[in-house]
Amino acid sequence: MTRLPLRVLVLEDHSFQRSVAVNMLKQAGCREVFEASDGVQALAVLKDVGPVDIALCDLQMEGMDGLEFFRRLGASGQVKSIIISSSLSADLRRAVHQIVSLLGLKLLGDVGKPLHPHLLEQLLNKHLGSPMVEPVPVSLVQSASEEEVCAALAEGQIQSWYQPKFNLHTGQVCGVEVLSRWLHPVRGVLSPAVFLPILEGQGLMDSLLFTQLDQALSLQKEAASRGFCLNMAFNLQAAQLARSELTASIREILARHSAFGSGLTFELTESGLLAAPAISMENLVRLRMMGCRLSIDDFGAGFSSLQRLCQLPFSEIKLDAEFVRTLDLEPRCRAVISSTLALGETLGMSVVIEGIETDAQRLQLMSLGCTQGQGYWYAKPMSGEALLGWLQLHGESPMRR
Repeated sequence: MTRLPLRVLVLEDHSFQRSVAVNMLKQAGCREVFEASDGVQALAVLKDVGPVDIALCDLQMEGMDGLEFFRRLGASGQVKSIIISSSLSADLRRAVHQIVSLLGLKLLGDVGKPLHPHLLEQLLNKHLGSPMVEPVPVSLVQSASEEEVCAALAEGQIQSWYQPKFNLHTGQVCGVEVLSRWLHPVRGVLSPAVFLPILEGQGLMDSLLFTQLDQALSLQKEAASRGFCLNMAFNLQAAQLARSELTASIREILARHSAFGSGLTFELTESGLLAAPAISMENLVRLRMMGCRLSIDDFGAGFSSLQRLCQLPFSEIKLDAEFVRTLDLEPRCRAVISSTLALGETLGMSVVIEGIETDAQRLQLMSLGCTQGQGYWYAKPMSGEALLGWLQLHGESPMRR
């Protein structure tokens, strides 16, 4: 039996079910398995044995229940991942998924009850195979002063990175989302969490966007010379959309690169468009008149999606990644995805599914009729130079075909 380097805590008040779970984890090869009958005992175990990799948790218990246990844990780091095992209805469990996320905890999966060894082992392997993304330390964020970030932008240290969108059936690249990384001369590659809040506070998001446009359009031209036609998608904030000079500036940059608006997509989150002023509406229409595509990002994560789709000239829907994460466990997620695909087809809008991390998810989405996606299963964000090399190895050129 392969030994898994995992420490797991089982939180279950039913003694027989707890015993089954403990034995199942030991048979799966987990290095250490601890157990507790309620949240109070679980917190005591953690204090005694130290942090664990996974907590397999029931939700309803006579003592401290799972919800209070999650709240007490918070983002303490005592538990790296949570697996929920409960007989509660699917809609209640889905609400708990949101609570876990809001508390800063990582939800590895939801196995329901009774436990199934195969599904449990899949989640254990998923934990082992997941890249550990360390949060940006608070000290690092604080150490990046306004002067440092502004200088980094002016000196070209903040560079565009690119994550491909792909056709789920053929693997062909449909376009790329343009992101940002700080290539710090001493600290290396830094997350947007270090510099974006400062740029927002300093009113420099337009400067960042225009820098991204210049870099991405140059890369788009180089990719075209190699036979790859790439649509470039940029994130746009509602505050930027409310600036009357926005479209004129974008048109000027396009002219400087001899590029067309049809090669650009602008992604806007629905939460920022609750009350779009007239100038925002005008900018959206002008962007569409220039040939640009408009995508409503994180669709389903806010509260006004359908109203926004009716009122604003979007041409693409990006479905929030949360629906994919629980696709195989939550029937409602499948229903939402199917309904969104049907809605997109009816409205003449393409639908892009975010957050695809496994081939199993890709296959399930294909069975529902999805054609476009984005996620780590296909490619992680990368620099422009790395993208060109990646395209040569992985990206089929439609022009060459």
